[in-house]
Amino acid sequence: MATLGMNAAEREAVEAFRRDVVEPSMTSLIILDFWAEWCGPCKQLGPILEKVAAAYADKGVKLVKVDVDKDKFIAAQFRVQSIPTVYAMFQGQPVADLTSARTEAQVSAALDQLLAQLPIQGDAQNLEAEIEPLIAMGEQVLGEGDAERAASIFQQIVDMAPDNAEALAGLARALTAAGRVEEARALLAEVPEKLANDPAIARAQSALALAEIAPAADTAALEARVTADPDDHRARYDLAGALMAQGNRDAAADQLLDSIARDREWNEGAARARFLQILEATGIEDPWTSAQRRRLSAILFG
Repeated sequence: MATLGMNAAEREAVEAFRRDVVEPSMTSLIILDFWAEWCGPCKQLGPILEKVAAAYADKGVKLVKVDVDKDKFIAAQFRVQSIPTVYAMFQGQPVADLTSARTEAQVSAALDQLLAQLPIQGDAQNLEAEIEPLIAMGEQVLGEGDAERAASIFQQIVDMAPDNAEALAGLARALTAAGRVEEARALLAEVPEKLANDPAIARAQSALALAEIAPAADTAALEARVTADPDDHRARYDLAGALMAQGNRDAAADQLLDSIARDREWNEGAARARFLQILEATGIEDPWTSAQRRRLSAILFG
């Protein structure tokens, strides 16, 4: 806002707006709430905005309230014709009109969408940037078979960010791979409710379930049974579980796919269910999972 031609009060209002809104909006998302003491709907919406802003403070969200009676000049610059009027501001510019969002869920959803699109620099985003390479390191170490070291890495991340779903899931999977099944089960049982449906947590639950229903076993006898009778689906099923417990997912997948190809309906589709469970435990975005899904599709629809 140019100050040329303004009186002293207007220049003061512009300076205050620059200090309280424009400058913070360079790195934060500002919720700008135009309201008035006499406005009933404003009084209803105000506490909702305050609650949501407090919940999103660590993500770089701040609430600034503008009383249209006291700050007529600022309200006029935004052409506010009715209240409440609510804008989201970033880098000195309105980026969204939030006026239609009147419930906590609606305001939160709007903020989530904006935060996913804008380079906001809040404490949460800074922490996420810090732990992202650590999570990648943990996944790499786990993938290389050093489950104990991976568990140590993920534990450090969980200490830094107790509510990070990827870190919690990584720790659970590392504990499972290390044979510390009870610890993994206890960890997943205490996952916050808000994270319970996260895909990373679901992957860890699948890995734990696999470890519990398919403990490591000597594969020699099972392999002998399959060799003697290729249609011994129970032997193939148990062999796949034992191979998976040993970390040999390729061989486990081969056994299950062979069983599906021979009799996809055996034991009410048990081989297919186990196969999909292995894919979920591996991770939907893993290239290996994509390749195995193609193999399954070729059998089912080829």
